[in-house]
This record gives sequence, C-alpha cells and structure tokens, in this order.
Amino acid sequence: MSQEIQLLRDSEVKPSEQVIRDIYDDKLFEVYKDIFEIISNPELQLTHEWNYYRDGKAWLCKVIYKKKTVFWLSLGDKLIKTSFFFTEKTRGGVMELPINEKIKNDFLEVKNTGKLFALIMDIDSKEQLKDFIEVIKYKKSLK
Repeated sequence: MSQEIQLLRDSEVKPSEQVIRDIYDDKLFEVYKDIFEIISNPELQLTHEWNYYRDGKAWLCKVIYKKKTVFWLSLGDKLIKTSFFFTEKTRGGVMELPINEKIKNDFLEVKNTGKLFALIMDIDSKEQLKDFIEVIKYKKSLK
C-alpha cells in the first residue's frame, strides 16, 4: 500500500476551488465540493479558514463553530483527511454515534496525544459523508 502524499505544500499558493480542481480527479473533487457544502450549510453555523503551517509545511483548513475548533482538514493525493480531537471524557460519546464500526474501532485503538485523542477520517467517497456529518454534530454539541 502506497504512502499518502500530502498536497498544498506551496506557501505561496493559497487553496481555492480552482487550485483544488487542478489537483484532484473529478470524483475526489466532487467529494471535496460536498464537504464544503456541508461546512457551508447555514444550519451547522460553521466557518473555515485556510492557513499555511510552517511546522508541517502545508496548508490546513480549520473548521470552527463559534470559537471552538470542530475539525482540521488537509488534502492528500488520494483522499481528504479530517481530524477531530476528543478528550477522555468526550471520547466515549463517539462510540454511541450511528457511524461505521471501523471508524469506532480505529478510534478505540488511538493513543492519546497529550490530553486529546484524534479521530481521523480519510474521506475518498460520498458514502462516507453521512458518518462525517454525525461526527461534526457530536463535536459541535460538546461544551
């Protein structure tokens, strides 16, 4: 299995729909557009901002609800990676969500980073977006 290659590494090229259209095939670009339709849904009240991070030498998108980070998004050559972070206290709630069991099992095996546990969703198809929305709603509901 080949290693995923992170995209958007040029600090001078800010991510835009055209930049992303140029790097993705039609299928993955459609998934990207659907993710940003979800983010832009007025009902969810999310905002997003792209920033270039020198430590990782890549552009990342931070998705926010009010002042709270809901998830981080980065682009790989074959997928869109979303990273949600939970505490020990809120981690258990993920297991109660109506999402794919593989996501839950992978999350159970994650080692903590400091006080946080990362739930990583590597999205490459529209079928995964239902689970993605469930995790967003849960993360938003947390205090």
